[in-house]
Amino acid sequence: METDLQKIHVFKTDIAKIDSNCPMQQTLNNHSDIQEWSVDCEDVDRVLRVVSEKLNPNAIISIVTEFGHECQELL
Repeated sequence: METDLQKIHVFKTDIAKIDSNCPMQQTLNNHSDIQEWSVDCEDVDRVLRVVSEKLNPNAIISIVTEFGHECQELL
């Protein structure tokens, strides 16, 4: 259940796979404002879900695109 403090942000991406040595994965894992995240690489939209109380969608998009991936919020 989503509360006012905890937000689940959902994005369409072009992330084909997640590797444990991937700099993007390390950044998302270590980001202090991200409680949880996942990418469904099997989905046609490569859906990224990010749980964060503080980050807005634009901040998350900036993080992902910094690593050369496309990222668009799904509404």
